[in-house]
Amino acid sequence: MYSSLAETKKGLAAHSISCTSAVRHFLARIEEQKHLNAFLEVFTESALLKAAEVDEKLKAGKAGKLAGMVIALKDNICFKGHRVSASSKILEGFQSLYSSTVVERLLAEDAILIGRCNCDEFAMGSSNENSAFGPVLNPHDTKRVSGGSSGGSAVAVAAGLCHAALGTDTGGSIRQPASFCGVVGLKPTYGRVSRHGIIAYASSFDQVGPLTNNVSDAAAILEVMAGMDEFDSTLSSKPVPVYSSEITKPQGKTKIAYIRECIEHEGLDPEIRKYMEDLIARLKSEGHTVEAVDFPYLEFLVPAYYVLTTAEASSNLSRYDGVHFGYRSPNAFDLESTYKKSRSEGFGVEVKRRIMLGTFVLSAGYYDAYYSKGQKVRRLIQEKTNAVFQNYEFILLPTTPGPAFEIGANSTDPIKMYLEDIFTVHANHAGIPAISLPLGTTAKGLPFGIQLMGKHFEETALLRFSEYLVKQKN
Repeated sequence: MYSSLAETKKGLAAHSISCTSAVRHFLARIEEQKHLNAFLEVFTESALLKAAEVDEKLKAGKAGKLAGMVIALKDNICFKGHRVSASSKILEGFQSLYSSTVVERLLAEDAILIGRCNCDEFAMGSSNENSAFGPVLNPHDTKRVSGGSSGGSAVAVAAGLCHAALGTDTGGSIRQPASFCGVVGLKPTYGRVSRHGIIAYASSFDQVGPLTNNVSDAAAILEVMAGMDEFDSTLSSKPVPVYSSEITKPQGKTKIAYIRECIEHEGLDPEIRKYMEDLIARLKSEGHTVEAVDFPYLEFLVPAYYVLTTAEASSNLSRYDGVHFGYRSPNAFDLESTYKKSRSEGFGVEVKRRIMLGTFVLSAGYYDAYYSKGQKVRRLIQEKTNAVFQNYEFILLPTTPGPAFEIGANSTDPIKMYLEDIFTVHANHAGIPAISLPLGTTAKGLPFGIQLMGKHFEETALLRFSEYLVKQKN
């Protein structure tokens, strides 16, 4: 089966495949690879119905931009009439009453949605070990993690279970699993894609984005999803470029910064460091300006991120109380016990840890010491990042400190797990677009990604240069 939208469209035009045959192929693949635990639910019936509908549209010459593309959804993206749980027991049996804006826009352009993917509970995690439904296994080595929190989405693409998948990125939750699984993962600028119908973790950080086999598919999906939405007041009114055609234009010489502290970081895998050094040398030889910049706030990125996001999570997750919807403890006997027991039994360990952390940093006497200071650090990060972009088009850095680690390796040490996000949280603090590109492979055959960050709302330039890097590699 074709792995890209362009190839699929050629196959459809030549009548060598149909949307229905493509869906049946992926349904068979999902069954074959179910041990990976990537999917929590497969939309067999609705996917086949949509495929038949798109096949008819193709015959009539009325099909949308994404006709033939089969896409999976992370389990925190609402799709009307289908279950959504954020991979948590507390939303057990809950069925979405409406579709998210991104789902409506994909369907309007004739994408076919094939299922919902496993993820870290409420998108809180860097390994996909925090799901109430078990970990997602890395298809390159099933003893290793898939990355998180969008691990199921990354594995679905990497294992050939769909053409593309949607994830959400709060501190690297698209890019980190993309790196571990060897696929493209794009986090758009904050305010580029609607968050309406996305189960929130940290509202000022969350952003929806695609995981794909190639840059052109990421561009096509972003083009459809992006833009104003009356249900999300945080969205920018900037017009949405035609990314799919813009990225095919020639790439001129450009100026790129790399963060010295990232390359020299003691936690960076030596093979990734060597790849970064070789890539920098190659780009220079090709005529690009590539220079080191200092970023003195690297060690503050993760602490500030966990202060701010846990505070927002504490507020966002207060709605899951055992009263309004979802799980209600059978052991409750009055209102207070309903709240306490439902939340204690319904949430997993990591989610409860973050709720408690967030409640603490927002509490009287600690707000100024933690939350207020975290906001000041975030502002410094944004200002320093913007200063770098006054002189450079892109910032180049590793996506992750190393390749995928073994399941259970970091699960007893939350701090070590949190530091897996050290190179990805930067883009979320700054609200800028960032992409992980599957450029490297270790001696053991494990993929790793190289990350590129761009200026606010400059996804066009970011995607075009990403396409250039991938082609240079090939």
